[in-house]
Amino acid sequence: MRAFIVFSIYKDTILIIIEMKKLRNTLAAIGILFLASCGGSKDYYMFTSFHEPADEGLRYLYSEDGMHWDSIPGVWLKPELGQHQLMRDPSMVRTPDGTFHLVWTTSWKGDLGFGYAHSKDLVHWSEQQMIPVMADEPTTVNVWAPEIFYDDESEQFMVVWASCVPGRFEKGIEEEENNHRLYYITTRDFKTVSKTKVLYDPGFSSIDAVIVKRAKNDYVMVLKDNTRPERNLKIAFADSLTGPYSPASQPFTESFVEGPTVEKIGEDYLIYFDVYKKKIYGAVRTKDFRNFTDITNDISVPAGHKHGTIFKAPETMVKTLLEESKK
Repeated sequence: MRAFIVFSIYKDTILIIIEMKKLRNTLAAIGILFLASCGGSKDYYMFTSFHEPADEGLRYLYSEDGMHWDSIPGVWLKPELGQHQLMRDPSMVRTPDGTFHLVWTTSWKGDLGFGYAHSKDLVHWSEQQMIPVMADEPTTVNVWAPEIFYDDESEQFMVVWASCVPGRFEKGIEEEENNHRLYYITTRDFKTVSKTKVLYDPGFSSIDAVIVKRAKNDYVMVLKDNTRPERNLKIAFADSLTGPYSPASQPFTESFVEGPTVEKIGEDYLIYFDVYKKKIYGAVRTKDFRNFTDITNDISVPAGHKHGTIFKAPETMVKTLLEESKK
């Protein structure tokens, strides 16, 4: 009887030890997964870029803090579309499934659309596709600076760009072939595309629009007044993505700037822009898009970088790009 009791106690002890080991291993596995997820989920800021004369292709910058930028050497997508086969104004967005979607300007003049491609890793890209958004307007002079926006509510893209259709709008101070307005399309897959519509006519030639969603029914547009002698950036507001947008604000930058892009850091928005006459990048900080603080001296952007858009990518992907650039 005593032997049976001892055996039972011994057996129970072994079972407890086994279960404790299982629990310990499970907790260790959970801890490893937690640490891995914390490390792996860190996002870097990335900045699409091109170098003049814009015929080489897509370039990248990266930053951990969104203010101090370094180049990722190399060209990651060579342009194949359009009369001039350019890749200017590259605009990128990352959708919830992890896919990166890119649009760009293909030519200075003559093309009736913009370029599009997508990628899962920023290295390997789909076939390049021309999206002929102004095909119904054969007198269109150009399709400039397409900016891609993903609407998480409707789960579709909106692309905004500037085109000049001579004689369509009040000319003002600009020549007919430089009198731009902002147009847009929406799409879920870049195969079926909505009818092209005017997004914004502020009463002057306008290009380089970027849209920021601050909250539900709260949108901000940053745009360039492209009239002489302005050539500066202004703001408009709307409670719907497709407008109507408010009259343009007073300028918040000096003249001769273009290509704005916006990122959010904490509670602040940073607006970067290309100060093209000075060949530098400028930036302002704002909380409300009404009051701005110049932070140009606080940022660093490599020389030769031309305007694109800021987006986020996983740290692991950025490190892979850096490794690939060494090959």
